[in-house]
Amino acid sequence: METLDQRGLLDRFLERGRRRQGVHFSALRLDVSDAATRHPYVLVIMQSEVERLLEARAKEVGVRLRRGAEVAGFTQNETGVTVELADGSRVRADYLVGCDGGRSIVRRRAGINFPGTPATMTALLGDVELAEPPAEDIFQERREHGSFSVLSFGPDWYRVLTNEFDHVAGRDEPTTLETLRKALLKIAGTDYGMHSPRWLSRHGDAARQADRYREGRVLLAGDAAHIHFPAGGQGLNTGMQDAVNLGWKLAAVVRGRAPDRLLDTYEAERHPVAARVLQNTRAQTALWRVDDHTSALRDVLGDLIGIDEVRLRFAGAVTATDIRYPVEGTDDLLGRRIPDLDIGHGRVYELLHHTRAVLLDLGGLPPLDAVVTGWADRVDLVRVRPAGGSDLGADAVLIRPDGHVAWVTRAGERPDLGALRTALTTWFGPPAVEMSDS
Repeated sequence: METLDQRGLLDRFLERGRRRQGVHFSALRLDVSDAATRHPYVLVIMQSEVERLLEARAKEVGVRLRRGAEVAGFTQNETGVTVELADGSRVRADYLVGCDGGRSIVRRRAGINFPGTPATMTALLGDVELAEPPAEDIFQERREHGSFSVLSFGPDWYRVLTNEFDHVAGRDEPTTLETLRKALLKIAGTDYGMHSPRWLSRHGDAARQADRYREGRVLLAGDAAHIHFPAGGQGLNTGMQDAVNLGWKLAAVVRGRAPDRLLDTYEAERHPVAARVLQNTRAQTALWRVDDHTSALRDVLGDLIGIDEVRLRFAGAVTATDIRYPVEGTDDLLGRRIPDLDIGHGRVYELLHHTRAVLLDLGGLPPLDAVVTGWADRVDLVRVRPAGGSDLGADAVLIRPDGHVAWVTRAGERPDLGALRTALTTWFGPPAVEMSDS
């Protein structure tokens, strides 16, 4: 939601979804009402609606979408990539980004390995109607033969989920309403009269990650780069943040404003994030098992989550709001997502709607003008005062288009203009015009 807010798109999603308090770690609920965000909740919205809204946005900015165009292979050279389609046609592009899922053709054809751990359980998911629904939502109730959830997601439909730990489904095993019914009867003792499925799917807890995200002019994002058990919506968070991190960098390189090596920072920043997601989802599926030892471990962890520092640490990881990219310098703000502070007559995230970097001057520092002029075609210098209660403790911050802080000078300190120039060059390429600091 924060990412969508930074692009000016969040209102469209809020209108179509429902807010729920649903943040958890292996079904141990995490209260995030005091988290440092304007959106301390989960937005429940159909995946088809998410796709429709994103497609509408893509068309607004001139993207041409080609449905049903299956990729058969590609070749690349120093100037670009030729994508071969199954119908025999070809597409030529400067770069190719494989976002084609866990069985990615792009990843395989690029020769990128996908190491990890295989599935140890089977999970089924169905969006169905129920003739005899439970009186209240059931969230990850653990029973002798597994665990299940029944969640009301609308006036006419429910999401039913089952987790079986004594069975690993084969790749070609069918997923049908009857498959889900049998699993729910086995675990819960009832099928709640399910019928009229809208969507059925199956997944496991296989956890794999591409050993690299780039091969020449070919890059990977989303499930093509990492797969894991879908615990707490982390796959959506991780994939969208992959896209946002890579998107502005790729745009800068394609437009000739930044060197090709900027794309190497994509893997450097995003690979560790996904690796951490794989680890915490492995831990969550282990905690879902139904033996006595696991139950004891859950009780211990449940007590620890009652400690605020522990609770917020888990919540930050699951919601991806605690990400800090490696940036030179020791200030704690560096590399983190900028808070959405109230400033002047607006908010910080409103400044990012145009997908440009922002040099935010909160302390009235005239020397910034001379430095940033060389990057005026890529960076907006914005002078504002923080609104009451929104003090960042800084006089100026350089915010990348993805909302992460690239440079900061603390309140009352002399700004390091040399470090600012280095940050501008690192992330946005050389200046269009050379300016002095005087």
